[in-house]
Amino acid sequence: MKKDDAISDLHPPLGPADARDLLHRFAEFRFETVVGAITDYAVFMLDAHGNVATWNAGAERIKGYRTAEIVGHHFSRFYPPDAIVAGRPAFGLREAVVHGRFEDEGWRVRKDGSLFWASVTITAVHDHAGQLAGFIKITRDMTERKRLAELEVSTHRLSVFIAMLAHELRNHLAPLRNSVGVLQSLPDPAPALAQCRDAVHRQVGQLTRLVDDLLDVGRITAGKVQLDHAPVTVRDVVCRGVESVQPKLAAREQNIRVDLPADPLVVRGDAARLVQVLHNLLDNASKFSPQGARIDVSASAEGSVVAIRITDHGVGIAPGSLESIFDLFEQESVPGRRASDGFGLGLAICRSFVELHGGRIAAESAGPGHGATFTVRLPLERAMRPTPGDAPAPAPRTTEPPAGAPLRIVIVDDNRDSADTLAVLLQIKGHAPRVAYHADDALALARDIVPHLMLVDLSMPDVDGFTLLRELRAIDALAGTTCVALSGHASPADFARTASEGFDDHLVKPVEMAVLDALLERVARKVHGAP
Repeated sequence: MKKDDAISDLHPPLGPADARDLLHRFAEFRFETVVGAITDYAVFMLDAHGNVATWNAGAERIKGYRTAEIVGHHFSRFYPPDAIVAGRPAFGLREAVVHGRFEDEGWRVRKDGSLFWASVTITAVHDHAGQLAGFIKITRDMTERKRLAELEVSTHRLSVFIAMLAHELRNHLAPLRNSVGVLQSLPDPAPALAQCRDAVHRQVGQLTRLVDDLLDVGRITAGKVQLDHAPVTVRDVVCRGVESVQPKLAAREQNIRVDLPADPLVVRGDAARLVQVLHNLLDNASKFSPQGARIDVSASAEGSVVAIRITDHGVGIAPGSLESIFDLFEQESVPGRRASDGFGLGLAICRSFVELHGGRIAAESAGPGHGATFTVRLPLERAMRPTPGDAPAPAPRTTEPPAGAPLRIVIVDDNRDSADTLAVLLQIKGHAPRVAYHADDALALARDIVPHLMLVDLSMPDVDGFTLLRELRAIDALAGTTCVALSGHASPADFARTASEGFDDHLVKPVEMAVLDALLERVARKVHGAP
């Protein structure tokens, strides 16, 4: 007898029914093998009553039960008590029977009692006769994704809150800065008055910087910092940074020594943000240095990078704090010295802006009492002679407007203190301001006097500034009127919106006197036809 015949005698040919049964068992084996190896999903079967019938490796990993511990138990044990009381397990099975499939998300319970956020699919399974045989249940642990989604929502809400807070603070700072401007215009004030005026001026500036820092932190944490990259010379950045802190240095009788190479060093970056970095570092150097101290600033090429160093001879930094001082809300405690003003935001903002430029920032110090050096390293684009486009921007002009009739100005703001103090300031500057606290009054005033300039607050309770602007632009007699937005909102999106809506300019409260003077000069030249 041949070997093949012997095997044939032991295994006679299969009939059709036997063949179907063998294929079915093979399919089950293949299904169980594939599903059993899946670890990212809990995939298991329930009988028609909701008892666990099968269990895979993913189910054990996600839910914590071993096969022998869970098979035969009702799947409702995966639900928290409130969901069981609400009938969620039974509801899910009913929906799967009626619709064939049920999808849900919610909290589920592991063996150890911990909760996880689950994405669940329940599919009804029927036998050949159409009777319900059970269910296939697939569960995925979505806890991390849910936390990320909640974090995004929280970050957005925080950004909105900070923007609203900044807007409100700026609105209240505006009349203070206007009042300081009025006091600064008084000739020969009494020493006590001058001292109080200067103190208010400094504190308004400090509060304004804190508001700006809070907004920057909000944008950084939300990943919404927008940089306007362009070639910029290091000389320009350093000079503008030094200029920005000169009043503070003068008040503390401190002097600054700048050492820059003859050839300009060029980096590609956002000039305003880089100047802000230099301002923060120089401001810190002044703050932590004694009266009459010297601060050194230098820049030099180091291979493919440029290194900008700011060295002070002040209180110094402990070795253990050289890294942590760049963290948010970190302020080093110096023995015998009170905590510095601010929230510990400046250096964190510096690091973020430098890193967004592809650079690095580091601090060095021999310890308390030995001063500190902060070094900013930025990728060097090229060394070159400055072209006209690279030349430092001229300082803002703060001269009085050209000779001529006073400007007719309408101030529209529901904050009476802000509107009234700005009107007094403009009157002292030789102009003819009028105030409207409501949009209807502003329209009537505009038709009556046909102003050269309208300063419009955007956030009024009755009619907002954008709606008022559209009504003003519809009046033919006001075609030549310059309309400027006044707002505590100062994001790039805010500037873009006011421009797209048709405002000629956007001033941020509290308005800097130099910015206000520059606006008045531009409008005066337009009105009087000066070049």
